[in-house]
Amino acid sequence: MDIVSQLSEELLKQSFSDELKQQERLNDCKQIAFNYSKVENSIAVLSDLKSNVSFIYYGGIAEQLGMAKRGDMHTVGSIWEEAILTRIHPDDLKQKHVQELRFFNFLKSIPKARRSDYYLESIIRMRDADDIYVQVLHRMFYVASYSNGSIWLALCLYNLFAGTNPRNVIVDSLSGQQTDLVSHNCNDLLTGREKEILKLIDMGKMSKDIAFLLSISVKTVSRHRQNILEKLQVNNSIEACRIAKELSLI
Repeated sequence: MDIVSQLSEELLKQSFSDELKQQERLNDCKQIAFNYSKVENSIAVLSDLKSNVSFIYYGGIAEQLGMAKRGDMHTVGSIWEEAILTRIHPDDLKQKHVQELRFFNFLKSIPKARRSDYYLESIIRMRDADDIYVQVLHRMFYVASYSNGSIWLALCLYNLFAGTNPRNVIVDSLSGQQTDLVSHNCNDLLTGREKEILKLIDMGKMSKDIAFLLSISVKTVSRHRQNILEKLQVNNSIEACRIAKELSLI
């Protein structure tokens, strides 16, 4: 399972319930996305994680990137807006997905009432109308959650960036405080023992070897291994080690 599949699992497997004024809330967030596209000339993408649908509003940047006309709006049957993602530099696209997974897990660790106060900010390279890579500021907000804590609506904004200092941070919009994504490495995803076992797995150790080294039973090692796979949403130990490295867990 690659990082995109894992992120999809994390986002779409959440428990969603029917709640009052759901359509009204969705319409409000659509208006917010539209306003960003008008006021900031952004490409604004509102993704509905429950319905697996995205609403894309194109501001002036869309014409410079050769994607659409200013004022266009498209609805896509996926939370992955391929028309945009295919223009992102492959290295940056991979990092973007890893950052979004980190951000998602960061939000799960804070009170849901504060989730909309935070956003993810990063610099990515995208191909413009002349097929030349230009720097783009990408911001991501989770703008609506359900009462059970499931994150429902995500808003991504894309704007041209003329700065010189690339940044990948989580920003608290109330205080202005920034959390470096490198320092926030999802450490709470795995326990200390699970990380210890995963490091040994990455070294090629078998369960019986791990049990001997850690003075625990093979059954306990097996239980930890299963927990690791479930937490990282992967199917085998090779994928677990790869994802854990991408998230700086080991």
